[in-house]
Amino acid sequence: MKNVRAQITVDHELLRRAHARAAELGVSFSEYVRRLVIDDVEKQRPDISIVFDLDRSGRSTDVARDKDKMIGEAVWQEYLRKTGRKPRRRSQPKPIRF
Repeated sequence: MKNVRAQITVDHELLRRAHARAAELGVSFSEYVRRLVIDDVEKQRPDISIVFDLDRSGRSTDVARDKDKMIGEAVWQEYLRKTGRKPRRRSQPKPIRF
């Protein structure tokens, strides 16, 4: 991996505090900024456990058969968690009349 140089602009007080924080941690200012950027970027990665840790009930699952449904449910739950919404109540299916 090749390192590249980047330039940022921050106000003087923020820069002073950032240098002080880096010193508290015993790292260079550059290393401190790299760690912050890496930490923030890593948070953006999807949590793979939502795909593989779908069913905590202890029931066995057939992932080969149910994977689309399971992934959809996991993605929906993650969406609800991130947006702070409550899950909708499922309505009873209407009976089929002949």
